[in-house]
Parts: sequence; C-alpha cells; structure tokens
Amino acid sequence: MPFRRRKNTAAIPRTAPAFEHIVTEASESFLWRLDDYPWERNVWNFHPEYEIHLLRKSSGVVLVGDHIGEFGPGYLTIVGSGLPHDWVTAVQPGELIEGRDIVLQFDAERLRGSSGLLPELRELEPFLERSLRGMVFHGQTALDGAGLMERMGEVHGLARFRMFLELLDLLATTDEYELLSSPDFSPLLDAESLDIVQRSLTYLFQHFAEDLKLPDVAALAGMSESSFSRFFQKNTGNSFSDHLAKLRLWQACKLLADTDIPITDICFQVGYMNISNFNRAFLRKHKMTPSSYRKLSRQRLTLRA
Repeated sequence: MPFRRRKNTAAIPRTAPAFEHIVTEASESFLWRLDDYPWERNVWNFHPEYEIHLLRKSSGVVLVGDHIGEFGPGYLTIVGSGLPHDWVTAVQPGELIEGRDIVLQFDAERLRGSSGLLPELRELEPFLERSLRGMVFHGQTALDGAGLMERMGEVHGLARFRMFLELLDLLATTDEYELLSSPDFSPLLDAESLDIVQRSLTYLFQHFAEDLKLPDVAALAGMSESSFSRFFQKNTGNSFSDHLAKLRLWQACKLLADTDIPITDICFQVGYMNISNFNRAFLRKHKMTPSSYRKLSRQRLTLRA
C-alpha cells in the first residue's frame, strides 16, 4: 500500500511553524507521498526541497509565491526551493478528501552534487532555475506527468528512480508550461511572519464574500493598518485589495461556469456591493464580461461532451 498522510484530528496550534521539515528514507533519493486533505501541513509553507505536486481530486485556489489562481483535477506544478505555496479546497467541517494530492519532493543539491559522476544531470540546471518561480504544466505534458506520478506509487527502488528521471526529463524539456510567481517576489521567510500570513490568508479565504475591510483583518493580525498593508504586500506579493478581488473573481468564475445563478446574484454572493464594480473588475481580470465568460464555459462543456 502507498504511504498516505491522513488528517490529524487534534487541534492545530495557531502558531505552528510554516517551515516544512522533509525526511527522505535513507534508501531513496526523493520522497513520494499520497496525501489526504486537509491535514496539518496543508498550510502556506516553504522548504529547501523542490516539490512536484499533482492535484488528483477537487478544485480550489492555488497560491504559489505572489501567484493566485485556480486548480482542478490533473493540475501539475513544481515549486522551487524556498518558494511559499499552498493549494486550498473549501471543505465542510469534518470532510476529508482521500488521496487529493500526490507530492514528490527532492533535494536539488543532491542532483547537482551527482553531476560530476553523471554529467547528463547538468542539463537540468535551466529547469531548476525556472522552477524557483513555480511552474504549472499543460496539455500532454500534464497528462503524461500525472501518469508517471501515479505509477510511481506502484513501484519502488530502481523502478521508481527511473520514473523520477523520466519525469524530470519530461518537465525540463517541454514548452507546455507557465511560470507562476514574479521574479522579484521575496517574502520574509521566518516562522512568525509566515504564521501571520497563513492565518490572514485562511481568514480571507473563509470570509472573502463578506464586507471585509483592511483595518479589521489588520486588527486580527495584531498590527496597525499601515503596517499590515506593507507586511501583506511584502509577504504575498499582492495588495490586500488585489488578493481579495482575485478570490472573489475565482468564486465568480466557478458559479458562472457550474450554475445557472443569475449574474446579479453572483455579484452579491461573492462580496461585491454593486453590479457595476463587479463587471468592471471581471472585465479587467478576464478581458471579457461575466455573461461572455458563462457563454464560453458552456461552449467548452459542449465540445467536451
């Protein structure tokens, strides 16, 4: 049976460190893991190891550096050393999504150190550099990469290592990718700062449809409005208002694509106070109106059927 992390039912301390310590077995070059969701390490976290992450089930919001996007089943990414990241799914109290994620983590320095004996490994260096900003893969690359990630759970030893090298080669040589975080993103990677960011991001995700104000969230973080505004921008790469707008528009897109709820009702359900502001923000973000987005989403569903 594959190694699976299950949810810790104990309460998670509010000040739990966001640095993830990764232990690889002495007999392995990298860690492969099947994760349920949620569990205690599903937070805004960072680590020196590189991480290849496959979302197998559900949908939600992806946070990589200063990038905010959405994911669905088959979403395949890599995040480089020290880059904060999180994949958030809205779940009901007590709900558990079994096997939501496959996680593969490896030490790039071990690869670099081995290149003296295996010079072919030097070909990975440009890929490792790109990965420091986070990458998401599309098309056939995402499909093939997901297949390799799945099959790794069925084998061990040299067979798994061979698939690992095949996966690295696939991701390093494809042009079916998008860089995620901006090159100048540089958060404060200390445990206290990351804890404040994690609690702020969690609160925003849980309450973005409400009439949230910066002073209220700053007070929850124990900071003045101006200090929290600078702190949030530094550590997420987005202003408070931009982050809030991205969350609201993400939810709006889901409702437009998956439901027949009238657009005016969606506007208020995601936290906008009037339809004009909603339409303006949606057009600025997606370069089309909400009605055009809904129509295009329906056309794509028809083509897939």
